[in-house]
Amino acid sequence: MHSPRENPFPVFLYKAFVFGLGGLSLIYLVAPIVIAITMSFTAGQTLKYPPEGFSLRWYEALLDPVRSGTEHIAAGNSLKIAALAVLGSLLFAVPATIGMARMRRSTVNSLEPFLLAPLVLPSLVYGLAALIVANFVGFQPSLWLTVIGHVVVFGPLMYRAASVVAQGINPSLAEASTVMGATWYTTLRRVILPLLAPGILAGAFLVFIQSLDNVSVSLFLADAQTTVLPLRMFALIEESLDVRVAAMSGILIGLTLVVMLVARRVLAPSRQA
Repeated sequence: MHSPRENPFPVFLYKAFVFGLGGLSLIYLVAPIVIAITMSFTAGQTLKYPPEGFSLRWYEALLDPVRSGTEHIAAGNSLKIAALAVLGSLLFAVPATIGMARMRRSTVNSLEPFLLAPLVLPSLVYGLAALIVANFVGFQPSLWLTVIGHVVVFGPLMYRAASVVAQGINPSLAEASTVMGATWYTTLRRVILPLLAPGILAGAFLVFIQSLDNVSVSLFLADAQTTVLPLRMFALIEESLDVRVAAMSGILIGLTLVVMLVARRVLAPSRQA
């Protein structure tokens, strides 16, 4: 008679649950991406699956400045907003991370929920509330107001990524730098920031991707001249099921994968380390 540890049936159930649920989750995540990329190569006139033939015509149409001029402007606005959101997040997330690392744990536990609160609040609710407050104080929707909204909503992602790295930094390294005669600025530039770099770069990637893909905040805070790519994609789908939307998705997915691979290569610790 087998003991409970020797009984293979619970092990089989465990593996079936883990691999079965994991496989279904992977299919659920990957299948929409594969379908979107497949539809972008269709030779047909509208979004349809399975695609009608194979063609690069929609990528050519998307790159055509005459036919897709509005989409190019929207993509430029989205990239500009995302880049400025990353820069704005750096200005508050990095100092906040360094300051929190010097505080007591009890104080950090009291203050950190306020810094991370925008991650919990639905961005749609924040976008509407920010628009109401902006109108109350006399500001109109604009590109800069959109940037501020993205910094508030997505900046905590950079703080969170950097703070995780900061928790693993030995405080004696900065103390040793000071004891050796380095100024505070030199210690910050030569010791603290290089050690925080993986968290800062990971946070910058998260903020950039979330800002580039955001709809709710941009919907309320962007003006008519600041057309962003996600809203333009929604408009194309509502108007005519334009296949260029699938081509945009294919380009965005490809760029995201490339950036992820580069970031993984850059941020991965070396074998010697």
